[in-house]
Amino acid sequence: MRRNVIFLFFMLSVSGSSQDHSHALGRKLKFPDILGYKTLKCDFHQHTVFSDGSVWPDIRVQEALMDGLDAISLTEHLEYQPHKDDIPHPDRNRSYDIAIKEAETHDLIIVRGSEITRKMPPGHNNAIFLSDANKLLVDDSIQVFREAKKQGAFIFWNHPNWTPQRKDGMATLTDVHRLLIREKLLDGIEVVNDQTYSDEALQIALDNNLTIMGTSDIHKLIDWDFKVAAGGHRPLTLVFAKERTAESIKDALMSRRTVAVYKDLLIGRNEFLIPLIESSLKIMSAKYIGKYNVLGLEIENVSSTDITLQNQTGFTLHNNNDIILLKSGEKTTVEIKTIERKPDVSLKFIVLSAVNAPNKHPLITLTTKVEQPK
Repeated sequence: MRRNVIFLFFMLSVSGSSQDHSHALGRKLKFPDILGYKTLKCDFHQHTVFSDGSVWPDIRVQEALMDGLDAISLTEHLEYQPHKDDIPHPDRNRSYDIAIKEAETHDLIIVRGSEITRKMPPGHNNAIFLSDANKLLVDDSIQVFREAKKQGAFIFWNHPNWTPQRKDGMATLTDVHRLLIREKLLDGIEVVNDQTYSDEALQIALDNNLTIMGTSDIHKLIDWDFKVAAGGHRPLTLVFAKERTAESIKDALMSRRTVAVYKDLLIGRNEFLIPLIESSLKIMSAKYIGKYNVLGLEIENVSSTDITLQNQTGFTLHNNNDIILLKSGEKTTVEIKTIERKPDVSLKFIVLSAVNAPNKHPLITLTTKVEQPK
């Protein structure tokens, strides 16, 4: 109890009041559902004192609740146990057991997972949706993947651009990783990890049909590392699931229905990236200004990320150049010179704050009827 009170006091002192938060939507992260799927906010790479983290597992649950997440996994290092003299634990499931107990009275899905921690190759990889982490304590670096798959795990390659294992910071596919992919022992790859984003990892995902992942890899406090008081937030994997259940999340991950969130950047395949962005932008009104042929388009960004558009409408803008910033949780009026009055408009924009491949951005279309004067 005392630990939780101290943690709450720290969070309040670091985060400030909700009025001080720079995001109009507040602390809880929000992203809209898309047609046919629920958009679930997930962080499947986190650590506690049961490997090399600094907090007890219940703190990770409390942080996730504060951020409004739907699912998390505490992926302790299987082999790397720097706190074992202080916290010896022969049971590698212990972190999960504590977290699931903390979450039992809350609406948060806890997924059992572990980090397979090996030299490169294959490097570090997370196995989630395990039934028993202890059975992954095997010496062979390939056999451990096979054991995880026996348990029905979803496995993804962690921080492939991590400089201690890749000095040039370039995610690079090795023969070992090709073997894992061929044997269907590797399902995803972190394109975003902690404070880093990797174009090379994104290309590996696209070339090898891997699921695009974004994770915090948090070891200390979310509020501290991601500067929540200043408007920052942790990286996420947005999972497009048919239902809000662990089984549906796993199905979505295996089917590559994800978008990674990194600061104010969205990363994913067009199939899910474009519907997410279009659902995030709500046209509140479209009407001509007074007696003039200038269309005022009021757009609300209902997501927790700023969205930057580049004008491709075929018209010039009256109150902007061709770059439009739509801030998280705010309404913005864009004035468009349509030359003549139109009953409806279909407007195209390049989304500069999203990528669907290295150095490539998706194109979205916003369509609306124009209000006619009475």
